[in-house]
Order: sequence, then C-alpha cells, then structure tokens
Amino acid sequence: MLRALPGSPFDSERLLPKSIIQRLEHKYGLDKKPSEQLYTYIKNLLSKGDLGPSLKYPNRDVKDILFQALPVSLTIGLLAFLVSTFVGIGLGIFAATYPQSLFAKFTNFFSTFSMSMPSFVFAGLLISFFALKLSWLPVALYEGPKYIILPVITLSLAPTAYITRISKASMQENLNKKHIQTALAKGLSLGQVIFKHGFFNSLSSIMTVLGPIFAILITGSFVVEYIFALPGMGKYFVTGFINRDYFLVSGVIVIFSLILLLVNTVSDFVVYLMSPKEIYNV
Repeated sequence: MLRALPGSPFDSERLLPKSIIQRLEHKYGLDKKPSEQLYTYIKNLLSKGDLGPSLKYPNRDVKDILFQALPVSLTIGLLAFLVSTFVGIGLGIFAATYPQSLFAKFTNFFSTFSMSMPSFVFAGLLISFFALKLSWLPVALYEGPKYIILPVITLSLAPTAYITRISKASMQENLNKKHIQTALAKGLSLGQVIFKHGFFNSLSSIMTVLGPIFAILITGSFVVEYIFALPGMGKYFVTGFINRDYFLVSGVIVIFSLILLLVNTVSDFVVYLMSPKEIYNV
C-alpha cells in the first residue's frame, strides 16, 4: 500500500537526474517486480534476520536503527502499562465496593471521558498546561526521566479507563456471589473479603485484557512518540511513511508484529494456568 502512494524515497529538494534515480532503484532492488521484492525481503529476513537498508538514513541498516529505538518504546510502553494496571485496578475495585458513592460516579465519568479523548488532544492539553503554562515539565525530546512523564500519562489514559471498567464489572459480579456474602456473615472484614475472595477471583478476567493492552501500549505509541519527539520506533514508523522509506516501515511492522504475537501468547498461557477449568473446560 505504501508503494502505491505517489512519491519516491529518492525525492528531495534538489531534483535528481533520472539516470541517478534508476541506479539507486537498481542498487536497492526497487526496479524489480513487487512480488520479486517481497520474496527477496522475506528470504533475507528468515535466513539472515536482515531487515534491509534504510533508504533515507545513509549507510545505516534498519536493524541497527530499530534496535536503538526499541528501548525507548519499551520504556514508555512498560511505564504506561504499570500506571494503567495499578491505577485502573485500584479505581475499579473501589468503585465496585462502594457503587453508590460519589467516587464511583466520578470513576464512571472518568472512564467514559478518557476512552473518548483522542491521545493527541490529551497530549496537547498536558503540554499547554504543565509545560507551557506552569513550566513544570519539558515540552518534548528525550533527555532524562522528567521528559517521559507527559508521554507516559498520555499513553496510559485510555488503557486506565478500560481496565477500570473491566475491574469494576468483574468485581461487582464476584461481590454479589453467595460465597462472598457467606464470608461476610462469618465475620471476615471487608478488606479480607475484597482482596482474598473478590479480587483474586476477578483476576482471571482482568488478565485476559492486560496482555493485549500491554502489546498495544508497546506497539501503539506512534502518535504519542511523534508528538513528544521521542526517538522510539513510533517516530521512525511515521517518518518512514513520510519519507517513503519502505524497508524502515516494513522493519517496524515486523518487530511490532513479533512483540504482539509474543505478548498475546504469554497472556493466554498465564490465563490458562490461572483458571484452566473455568475458561477452557479442561
């Protein structure tokens, strides 16, 4: 689809002669049929792990570029995942325990608002308030721990809201079961009942969404990384599209696809271990 778009990776402000463009296309194999290019790419990938050269970064391989950028994406995604998980589960448990409280109503509003708010709008609001107005945090770049605070908050907004909803619904379902009422009747404290019976029985339902959410946070931070000028894989994915850097875009897709498959597989296996009979009828 990218190759069907107008433009060329060799377009620049200075118009190159047609003969030079033809030599460049021949050098990178772009003068072959798309099917031949795809076959060559897959063969090199499987046999040598070669993701190809970058068409816009001279004398640099895609593998080297992405392996330098991957730790940034992993750091941002992992921190956003931890924030989303702990805050979302905490809000969900509290809202389920006290469903008629003002806090529960605020939680419902927060989850609906957060899931409806586009990340680039929320990023702009955070930048304008905390960076430009209060000058507490930097606007962009990646030069220290404080530079990742706004990106992590932006990236964790929607997942926090989603985990809050799942946690609340699962906890409410478990708290209404007979064994919970029996435990309360026996004199167990509300805290013991919530965490020993309600939370751990709800954990399998929560785990089913944590795996995909983690994969999405690692692989879905394109816009956030681009807005905050972070040197992660999302930035290279966007600039690769703009520059028609075919090999760079393909490399990002390959790495992100592998991460997505790995995380989802591990997540499904953990859920199976936690509750095999209930979920899989073993």
